[in-house]
Amino acid sequence: MTFDTIEVDVEQPSRVIRLNRPERRNAVSLKVMDEIITAAKEAEADAATRALIITGGENFFSSGADLNDALAISSPGEGVEYFRRWHRLNDTLEKLAKPVIAAIEGFCMTGGAELAMACDIRIAGRGASFAITSCKIGTVAGAGGTQRLPRIVGAAKALEIMFSGEPVDAAEAHRIGLVNRLVARGDALLHAKEMARTYAQRAPLSLAWVKRAVYSGMQMDLGSALEFETFLAATIYATGDRKEGISAFLEKRSASFSGR
Repeated sequence: MTFDTIEVDVEQPSRVIRLNRPERRNAVSLKVMDEIITAAKEAEADAATRALIITGGENFFSSGADLNDALAISSPGEGVEYFRRWHRLNDTLEKLAKPVIAAIEGFCMTGGAELAMACDIRIAGRGASFAITSCKIGTVAGAGGTQRLPRIVGAAKALEIMFSGEPVDAAEAHRIGLVNRLVARGDALLHAKEMARTYAQRAPLSLAWVKRAVYSGMQMDLGSALEFETFLAATIYATGDRKEGISAFLEKRSASFSGR
């Protein structure tokens, strides 16, 4: 499928979604949201794609939400619908049955940071920076920033970042856990593809269900989460991949997983 605001490169086992609005510094418009959702679902439906990577340009991941869309909001009802579009995008990434990796170079601001936080893994090249600048324009981060950021870095650090609105450099982002891996400038995408090749050697159902267990379990009390984990772990024992994985281990050979 051809897109207007993103580019999709299929480089199995990974599929790369590249934000492609350089004239707007990859600002996320409603059309960008819809196109990312479509591309992500296409990746999910392709058995050969084992990880989805979202990236931007060499100098910027994304400047945030397209303010032209924000300025068009004239009522609370329209505001709710606008942010529901954001939530639909980010929920798609979190619920995708495959790992989603953000490969970040340059600045990653507000809506761009909220998009990155909806990805499972974040890799940043040195020189990248992160900020949620809502307080500078009299708004509140509404694409999940007030909820995902404290879940990733803790409430106090999240409040510090959102109270100031100032950028956090890549080294500090890595130190506080906002970024999983800090790599040389320009190498974020390369490392994301390497991670995808590793994931391609793992059981697809295992990765999908681990992801579901983590995100769903974080919304439960510990007892309920452990019950949910037990259900998933017990259920996966009936799959062909579990049988193949254990047989391959015992026979000292590489497993050949089918995703069934």
